[in-house]
Amino acid sequence: MSVVGFDFGNESCIVAVARQRGIDVVLNDESKRETPAIVCFGEKQRFIGTAGAASTMMNPKNAISQIKRLIGRKFSDPELQSDLKSLPFAVTEGPDGFPLIHARYLGELRTFTPIQVLGMLFSDLKGIAEKNLNAAVVDCCIGIPVYFTDIQRRAVLDAAMIAGLHPLRLLHETTATALAYGIYKTDLPENDQLNVAFVDLGHSSMQVCIAGFKKGQLKILGHSYDRNLGGRDFDEVLFRHFAAKFKEEYKIDVYQNARACLRLRAACEKLKKVLSANPEAPLNIECLMEEKDVRGFIKREEFEQISAPILERVKVPLAKALADAGLAVENVHMVEVVGGASRIPAVVKIMTEFFGKELRRTMNATECVAKGCALQCAILSPTFKVREFQVHESFPFSISLSWKGASSEVQNGAAENQQSTVVFPKGNSIPSVKALTFFRSGTFTVDVQYTDDSEFQGAAKISTAMIGPFQCTKGERAKVKVKARLNLHGIVSIESATLLEEEEVEVPVTSDPAKEVNKMDTDEQPGSVPPTSGEADVNMQDAKGTAEGDATGVENGVPESTDKPVQMETDNKVGRPVQLQ
Repeated sequence: MSVVGFDFGNESCIVAVARQRGIDVVLNDESKRETPAIVCFGEKQRFIGTAGAASTMMNPKNAISQIKRLIGRKFSDPELQSDLKSLPFAVTEGPDGFPLIHARYLGELRTFTPIQVLGMLFSDLKGIAEKNLNAAVVDCCIGIPVYFTDIQRRAVLDAAMIAGLHPLRLLHETTATALAYGIYKTDLPENDQLNVAFVDLGHSSMQVCIAGFKKGQLKILGHSYDRNLGGRDFDEVLFRHFAAKFKEEYKIDVYQNARACLRLRAACEKLKKVLSANPEAPLNIECLMEEKDVRGFIKREEFEQISAPILERVKVPLAKALADAGLAVENVHMVEVVGGASRIPAVVKIMTEFFGKELRRTMNATECVAKGCALQCAILSPTFKVREFQVHESFPFSISLSWKGASSEVQNGAAENQQSTVVFPKGNSIPSVKALTFFRSGTFTVDVQYTDDSEFQGAAKISTAMIGPFQCTKGERAKVKVKARLNLHGIVSIESATLLEEEEVEVPVTSDPAKEVNKMDTDEQPGSVPPTSGEADVNMQDAKGTAEGDATGVENGVPESTDKPVQMETDNKVGRPVQLQ
């Protein structure tokens, strides 16, 4: 059984494997630890990773990059539309509303979905791991951003399936970093909690989490993020600055040439790295466009000045993470910084002033996520015996279920009585199962959606489940228990629906009056009765006493009554799974 961790980034990917002596980052065919996240299509073959990056300059319109920004997003998403402006390849809207990538491959124009391209990238990473281990790689753990939505998480799983991988868990990148940090610590306190802030400023996004450590465990206390704040934004500021400068001085417009744009962006990325260690830096590019050599020069102060709008956004996720964790700055004992863009001096200064303490860099800024994923895979796999260390993950979003009330009526053109309840609040542990008892006389539908729809620009609905039909006594409403599951990957689904029927059971009277006879009950609290038309028509509770993966059991210490499965959708067979639309 393989124990592998994949960190697929917006710019590059890293593969880590578990060995008897620990976790190693494996080398690709070019003996490099990082593999570019690029798939380049040619006339005779495709080039992936380092080979794809080498072909980008010669074939920019067929070199697909920044897949992480495309996966699982609607074409109409404003953030996606903003990203497409800087991409050299063609992307259009598909019949399902998701983007389609156009590339010329094997002599003809073809279309690919982002899931297919990510599957190609995973296949290449899988090959790197297999070549290093000399064994087949199937089981793995994949790091994903904390802000990935339900559909993005499902898309990653689909891409992994295309590559022949079986992810044991999709792990948040910040949690992977925290795991790689804490599992090797031998001096963690047994009683007092050690609070550590992890700030990950990568190529395209910024993620922050506050983790509490005790001996043998870590607990995620709070998450926050900015999906559009990363190293590429600083590159774009430099790109626009020099594009305007070259248009004025050399009378060339790089926006009109895809290859010139790629070369200037690559030069600006190198310039940013030079400015991180030097107060000033030159920019020289030969034959950028129209056979003109261009030269430029910039000081760090000027770079920080033109980057001021971006730098102002750095504090927002930091403050939000502290608020979600319910901590003050003084309660954060350490601050660990990772990610390539975290090396920018202006960013370091802002974070140092915010936390009031020196930032720590005890971890490899680019490899910690992959190592944490490999550690999580080792914990879940029976192949390796790992030090006892518990990971208490939390969910970054709030999930609600909504339905139409049982007694809803349309009066005077008013909308039907739509009701909802929060089943998985923000910060809920992963995995988790919740049970809701509905009182219904016929088929009904339940919508799974994000509670705060303002963050998802109208895409708050996750899925819909139709439950029924089922039989009940005329004039009465049946009790239907619906279970919602938040699994290890952070994916929400309606798992099952069960019709609850009470049966009278004769119990012999014992001579001991102190022992009372247990009454057969359901999900309701003792003494409760089915609601009338004017009362609430649903009860909710945690599915306590129910093991992960088991849909039966004793809840709240009271035995359940005889359960009868509810038929799903419109199929005549009992126990069919719920259709998610």
